[in-house]
Amino acid sequence: MAGSDVRSVHLTADTTTADADGVCQSQTPAAGGSQNLTINGAQASGGVASFNAGRLITIASASDDSARTFVITGTDVNGDAQTETIAGPATTVTGTKYFKTVTVVNVDADTAGAITVGMSADAADVIFRERARLKGAFIVNAATAGIVTFLSGSPTGTIKLKLGTVGSVTAERDVSIPGEGIMFEDGAYIAYTGGTNEVFTNMTLFHA
Repeated sequence: MAGSDVRSVHLTADTTTADADGVCQSQTPAAGGSQNLTINGAQASGGVASFNAGRLITIASASDDSARTFVITGTDVNGDAQTETIAGPATTVTGTKYFKTVTVVNVDADTAGAITVGMSADAADVIFRERARLKGAFIVNAATAGIVTFLSGSPTGTIKLKLGTVGSVTAERDVSIPGEGIMFEDGAYIAYTGGTNEVFTNMTLFHA
């Protein structure tokens, strides 16, 4: 009997609570010119903030720092180097790239107020980073209902599929995709709400 070419990937939801100062605790850059913030939040160790899944970065200011520019440096969900330039907040701003680690937070000049850097509840992960077909999913639900979005290319790429979850920690969902499955030309990724209101507990994805 020929062996199956279907492979599986198991993912666990990132249940770490959204944390406004999880990357950088409150500090007011005042050294003049471009300078790096100290990465010393609850998610940091040895000057590097790390997350269980990719997370969107938030920046908050106690004053209006919309004239400032912040550059976040770290790695993406694949472990590849990534940077994002974020316009400074009048109060709070959220970036659009998912970071697995943050190694540098740079601001272009002194800030008007105290700054904190953290992450939102938005989470993302990689299923497989190469071309493949999604054949099915087995989802263990969580207490909060929501949507898991499947994207091609990156966690912010082309949406290929959305699956709803139910608000029940005892419920399971077994999804089979008909035919040859859904093609992800440039790798398959998921984006979802994590934190304490995570929309699933864990899932197993099947691909060929």
